[in-house]
Amino acid sequence: MPHLLHLDSSADPRTSASRTVTAAFVDAWRARGADFTVTSRDLQADPPPHLPDALLHWAPALRTPDEVADPAAEAVQQGYLDELLAADVLLIGAPMYNWSLPSTLKAWVDHVHVLGTTVPFGPGTSPLAGRPAVVVSSRGAAYDPGTPTADWDHTVPPLQLVLGQSFGMTVEVVPVQLTLAGRVAPLADRRDEAVAGAAAARTRAVELAGALLG
Repeated sequence: MPHLLHLDSSADPRTSASRTVTAAFVDAWRARGADFTVTSRDLQADPPPHLPDALLHWAPALRTPDEVADPAAEAVQQGYLDELLAADVLLIGAPMYNWSLPSTLKAWVDHVHVLGTTVPFGPGTSPLAGRPAVVVSSRGAAYDPGTPTADWDHTVPPLQLVLGQSFGMTVEVVPVQLTLAGRVAPLADRRDEAVAGAAAARTRAVELAGALLG
């Protein structure tokens, strides 16, 4: 049974651009049949705690003798790991906040980026290699390659490093740009572009949901 782990991290439950696109993906995924199951986690409504101890970055077998994890913290981390490792496809809604990740999403990343568990550290430690990950990245302005603001994006690159480089997943990014064109005066002349871009993002999300693992 193909299983999807769906994460949202937008702080806006009403008009979120990233949530609209991830919802389109989830609907299209479920439409493929009852075997296409979903676990959805709203990181804004139920935020992960900050990682309480650096030793949790290491698998238990790689910790030093004096590194003893708090059982409660370890149980919380294991819950996130179990969800991720059970997923055939990962879907993340990742809005850009102050040119970076939402803190809730960063906390989730800190819990699941574990040497010797999800990150290769010796033989047999690449359980996520080759699995698809879809990152829906919404942002208020535009950060196109070759423009002066291109290197201001600190949302997508960290996720590509963690998911793609560290985990070995196949990462597809679905950008949703100019989400503030209807609200911020300097972007007003790009409203049509914003509407078209949002529609294209939803279309791409539906295409991916219908094609992955097909």
